[in-house]
Amino acid sequence: QVQLVESGGGLVQPGGSLRLSCTPSGFTVNTYDIGWFRQVPGQGREGVSCMTNVDGTTHYADFAKGRFTISRDIAKNTLYLQMNNLKPDDTAVYYCATVFLCIPDTLISASGDIWGRGTQVTVSS
Repeated sequence: QVQLVESGGGLVQPGGSLRLSCTPSGFTVNTYDIGWFRQVPGQGREGVSCMTNVDGTTHYADFAKGRFTISRDIAKNTLYLQMNNLKPDDTAVYYCATVFLCIPDTLISASGDIWGRGTQVTVSS
């Protein structure tokens, strides 16, 4: 069955770095446009970054620009989110998901189609 599995979350100090991974099953990282989202319990979902399937064009939320980088390794069938200079406000459950169309509005609406179960990122000293 089609699914996405995230990994790489954990506890990190402010200013630290973390790299999240997302591995699809039943399809590839370049089958659909794909992205990263995050959610704090009791709050709405936020779009973080997304990438188009055809040429790898990327978009980032304002809070992610300059700190986060989305990338893919097609040979390993893995999507990555490199997070640098992490802040306490980055604490959330991070999800990868396929998206219908990776455009800036996709991040604003935080809309996805096939979702992973998420991985917890906690930034605290």
